[in-house]
Amino acid sequence: MKLQTPKITPYLWFDKQAEEAAEFYCSIFKNSKIISVSDPIVEFELEGLQFIALNGGPQFKFTEAISLFVLCEDQEEVNYLWNALIADGGEEGMCGWCKDQYGLSWQIIPKRFMEMMQTGSAQQVQKVTEAMMKMKRMIVEDFENAFKL
Repeated sequence: MKLQTPKITPYLWFDKQAEEAAEFYCSIFKNSKIISVSDPIVEFELEGLQFIALNGGPQFKFTEAISLFVLCEDQEEVNYLWNALIADGGEEGMCGWCKDQYGLSWQIIPKRFMEMMQTGSAQQVQKVTEAMMKMKRMIVEDFENAFKL
Protein backbone atom coordinates (compact mmCIF):
# COMPACT_ATOMS: atom_id res chain seq x y z
CA MET A 1 0.00 0.00 0.00
CA LYS A 2 1.31 3.42 -0.93
CA LEU A 3 0.24 6.07 1.54
CA GLN A 4 -0.28 9.51 0.06
CA THR A 5 0.53 11.61 3.08
CA PRO A 6 1.48 15.25 3.53
CA LYS A 7 4.50 16.22 5.59
CA ILE A 8 2.52 16.14 8.85
CA THR A 9 -0.48 13.86 9.39
CA PRO A 10 -2.42 13.15 12.61
CA TYR A 11 -1.94 9.48 13.49
CA LEU A 12 -4.68 8.01 15.68
CA TRP A 13 -4.22 4.82 17.70
CA PHE A 14 -7.29 2.64 18.17
CA ASP A 15 -7.63 -0.76 19.79
CA LYS A 16 -9.26 -2.48 16.81
CA GLN A 17 -11.83 0.05 15.54
CA ALA A 18 -9.73 2.12 13.10
CA GLU A 19 -11.91 1.46 10.06
CA GLU A 20 -15.15 1.83 12.05
CA ALA A 21 -13.94 5.14 13.48
CA ALA A 22 -12.82 6.45 10.07
CA GLU A 23 -16.22 5.57 8.61
CA PHE A 24 -17.93 7.29 11.55
CA TYR A 25 -15.90 10.49 11.12
CA CYS A 26 -16.43 10.48 7.34
CA SER A 27 -20.19 10.14 7.88
CA ILE A 28 -20.21 13.30 10.02
CA PHE A 29 -18.00 15.65 8.00
CA LYS A 30 -19.24 16.55 4.51
CA ASN A 31 -15.96 16.78 2.62
CA SER A 32 -14.54 13.48 3.75
CA LYS A 33 -13.46 10.13 2.35
CA ILE A 34 -11.70 6.89 3.11
CA ILE A 35 -8.48 6.86 1.11
CA SER A 36 -7.25 3.35 1.82
CA VAL A 37 -7.90 0.41 4.11
CA SER A 38 -5.27 -2.21 4.81
CA ASP A 39 -5.34 -3.80 8.24
CA PRO A 40 -3.95 -2.44 10.53
CA ILE A 41 -3.89 0.98 8.78
CA VAL A 42 -6.75 3.15 7.53
CA GLU A 43 -6.05 6.41 5.77
CA PHE A 44 -8.88 8.94 5.56
CA GLU A 45 -9.53 12.61 4.98
CA LEU A 46 -11.79 15.04 6.84
CA GLU A 47 -12.38 18.47 5.33
CA GLY A 48 -9.08 18.32 3.46
CA LEU A 49 -6.98 17.09 6.41
CA GLN A 50 -5.57 13.60 6.08
CA PHE A 51 -5.44 11.18 9.01
CA ILE A 52 -3.99 7.76 9.57
CA ALA A 53 -5.76 5.39 11.96
CA LEU A 54 -4.04 2.33 13.37
CA ASN A 55 -5.45 -0.82 14.92
CA GLY A 56 -2.69 -0.89 17.51
CA GLY A 57 -4.27 -2.80 20.36
CA PRO A 58 -5.48 -1.77 23.81
CA GLN A 59 -2.17 -0.45 25.21
CA PHE A 60 -2.92 3.25 24.64
CA LYS A 61 -6.07 5.35 25.04
CA PHE A 62 -6.91 8.87 23.96
CA THR A 63 -6.71 11.63 26.58
CA GLU A 64 -7.67 15.29 26.59
CA ALA A 65 -3.99 16.08 26.08
CA ILE A 66 -4.83 16.15 22.38
CA SER A 67 -8.05 17.27 20.74
CA LEU A 68 -9.33 18.14 17.30
CA PHE A 69 -10.43 21.78 17.02
CA VAL A 70 -13.35 22.35 14.63
CA LEU A 71 -14.23 25.92 13.71
CA CYS A 72 -17.96 26.01 12.93
CA GLU A 73 -19.72 28.53 10.72
CA ASP A 74 -22.80 28.92 12.91
CA GLN A 75 -24.91 27.49 15.73
CA GLU A 76 -26.52 24.99 13.39
CA GLU A 77 -23.14 23.45 12.57
CA VAL A 78 -22.13 23.47 16.26
CA ASN A 79 -25.33 21.63 17.17
CA TYR A 80 -24.99 19.12 14.34
CA LEU A 81 -21.36 18.20 15.08
CA TRP A 82 -21.84 18.19 18.86
CA ASN A 83 -24.83 15.85 18.68
CA ALA A 84 -23.18 13.57 16.13
CA LEU A 85 -19.94 13.27 18.09
CA ILE A 86 -21.52 12.53 21.47
CA ALA A 87 -24.01 10.03 20.03
CA ASP A 88 -23.63 6.32 20.75
CA GLY A 89 -21.47 6.60 23.85
CA GLY A 90 -19.67 9.91 23.46
CA GLU A 91 -19.77 12.45 26.27
CA GLU A 92 -20.13 16.15 26.81
CA GLY A 93 -17.33 18.13 28.36
CA MET A 94 -17.12 21.78 29.33
CA CYS A 95 -16.34 24.87 27.23
CA GLY A 96 -17.11 23.32 23.84
CA TRP A 97 -15.15 20.11 24.45
CA CYS A 98 -16.66 16.67 23.94
CA LYS A 99 -15.48 13.11 23.41
CA ASP A 100 -16.71 10.75 20.76
CA GLN A 101 -17.53 7.10 21.34
CA TYR A 102 -13.86 6.17 20.76
CA GLY A 103 -12.60 8.58 23.43
CA LEU A 104 -11.14 11.15 21.03
CA SER A 105 -11.59 14.74 22.27
CA TRP A 106 -13.03 17.43 20.04
CA GLN A 107 -13.42 21.18 20.46
CA ILE A 108 -16.55 22.35 18.64
CA ILE A 109 -16.13 26.10 18.43
CA PRO A 110 -18.35 28.66 16.67
CA LYS A 111 -16.51 31.14 14.45
CA ARG A 112 -18.41 34.01 16.12
CA PHE A 113 -16.87 33.10 19.50
CA MET A 114 -13.38 33.41 18.03
CA GLU A 115 -14.28 36.76 16.43
CA MET A 116 -15.47 38.10 19.77
CA MET A 117 -12.35 36.92 21.55
CA GLN A 118 -10.14 38.59 18.95
CA THR A 119 -11.99 41.89 18.53
CA GLY A 120 -13.68 42.58 21.86
CA SER A 121 -12.56 44.96 24.54
CA ALA A 122 -10.95 43.46 27.64
CA GLN A 123 -14.31 43.66 29.43
CA GLN A 124 -16.18 42.02 26.51
CA VAL A 125 -13.62 39.21 26.31
CA GLN A 126 -13.95 38.67 30.06
CA LYS A 127 -17.76 38.49 29.84
CA VAL A 128 -17.65 36.08 26.87
CA THR A 129 -15.10 33.94 28.70
CA GLU A 130 -17.28 33.87 31.81
CA ALA A 131 -20.24 32.76 29.68
CA MET A 132 -18.14 30.02 28.07
CA MET A 133 -16.98 28.66 31.42
CA LYS A 134 -20.61 27.78 32.29
CA MET A 135 -21.31 25.98 29.00
CA LYS A 136 -20.92 22.50 27.70
CA ARG A 137 -22.00 22.93 24.06
CA MET A 138 -21.24 26.49 22.98
CA ILE A 139 -24.26 28.75 22.42
CA VAL A 140 -23.66 31.73 20.13
CA GLU A 141 -26.70 33.64 21.40
CA ASP A 142 -25.33 33.53 24.96
CA PHE A 143 -21.99 34.87 23.71
CA GLU A 144 -23.77 37.68 21.83
CA ASN A 145 -25.63 38.65 25.01
CA ALA A 146 -22.41 38.66 27.05
CA PHE A 147 -20.60 40.65 24.35
CA LYS A 148 -23.23 43.43 24.41
CA LEU A 149 -22.37 44.25 28.03
